[in-house]
Amino acid sequence: MRSFEVIGGVKLHGEITPQGAKNEALQVLCAVLLTTEEVTITNIPAIIDVQLLIEILSDLGVQIVKLDAHSYRFKAEHILLDKLHDQAFHAKANRLRGSVMMAGPLLARFCESFIPRPGGDKIGRRKMDTHILGFEKLGVHAEYDMELGCFHLSAKALTGSYILLDEPSVTGTANIILAAVMANGTTTLYNAACEPYVQQLCHMLNRMGARITGISSNLLTIEGVSSLHGTTHVILPDMIEVGSFIGMAAITGSNITIRNAGVAHLGIIPDKFRQLGIDFTIEGDDIKVRGEGGYKVHDSLDGSILTLYDHPWPGLTPDLLSIMLVVAIQAEGSVIIHQKMFESRLFFVDKLIDMGARIILCDPHRATVIGLDRQQTLKGITMSSPDIRAGMALLIAALSAEGRSVIHNIEQIDRGYQFLDSRLMALGAKIRRIEA
Repeated sequence: MRSFEVIGGVKLHGEITPQGAKNEALQVLCAVLLTTEEVTITNIPAIIDVQLLIEILSDLGVQIVKLDAHSYRFKAEHILLDKLHDQAFHAKANRLRGSVMMAGPLLARFCESFIPRPGGDKIGRRKMDTHILGFEKLGVHAEYDMELGCFHLSAKALTGSYILLDEPSVTGTANIILAAVMANGTTTLYNAACEPYVQQLCHMLNRMGARITGISSNLLTIEGVSSLHGTTHVILPDMIEVGSFIGMAAITGSNITIRNAGVAHLGIIPDKFRQLGIDFTIEGDDIKVRGEGGYKVHDSLDGSILTLYDHPWPGLTPDLLSIMLVVAIQAEGSVIIHQKMFESRLFFVDKLIDMGARIILCDPHRATVIGLDRQQTLKGITMSSPDIRAGMALLIAALSAEGRSVIHNIEQIDRGYQFLDSRLMALGAKIRRIEA
């Protein structure tokens, strides 16, 4: 098991560039299954989850050429459909939640697919209902396979339909779009997720010959086409990394410039960090964070404690709440963190309390952070990363703490952040990867 050893309390300085967006990559990689022609994708993050999906696509028969560290060319001319009934293939797909988005394009092209048991982070219940109910509206029959632990999906043909999603699931929306682009007739998708990841997927599909309108709204109209062709696609900067670096600079009291941050696609994220009192400027597509001074929480207009909560886009992404919780530890003032979506995502706060943070875990969804205002520093401890975002949050806390911290199970962090130790060392961080 690999671990990070961190010597905290060091101010960071310099420039850092965010990787390509993980969540977008998982969607657009699955889209290559829709065409027999070549698709080139660039700015692909070199992280475990994405590399695993590329392996799975290769196992399915997709021809893959690595052009450079972050660019690949894909050609899904000959797909091995027998793999859909192979136990070893399912076992690999089960390790990655993003593999569920292969279902849509395989249904669109072959009228057969599967949905594996959800893998990835253990942060609470992650239902597949939205995906399956949407597929059924398109004429798909779903049958659960007890032996393989997955849903087998099949249809005589896919037919466009009016679909009102029970929730604006990002992966559910993407999966249904991927299925509907080649269905007969028109699909109207209401209460759709409209995150930049979904917008990027829709723009990519339209360049491939799809007919999708309403992009960036929660009401999409998809006119089915008979076939799609190849394209090139550039993945956006990862907004979660951008937010992580803003928070890291603030809590460590560092001045950091985030280059090529994809500012136009960050939505409400900058405003939420400003509510925590963090000082930064936006210059073109760069963000310059000045963390040397303290930061004071902006209370609500009625004087009540600030509450930060996740909400479907354009609200705050739930992936940044763990980061914001850690940043609030050294703020002047108090903050309530309300994680609505997942009931297990705040359970890492016990490690932060051991480090000296003043946090009250109210229930599985809410925590109150009473800021230390830099009057007391956190202390280094030994801990373990429970999931990608909590792992990054714990790493940020360790960078701000006095003394030595060891973070185990960093494979979780590597699933979402590429070359993190070397990139942070370039900013002056004292971090090294060790075998524990």
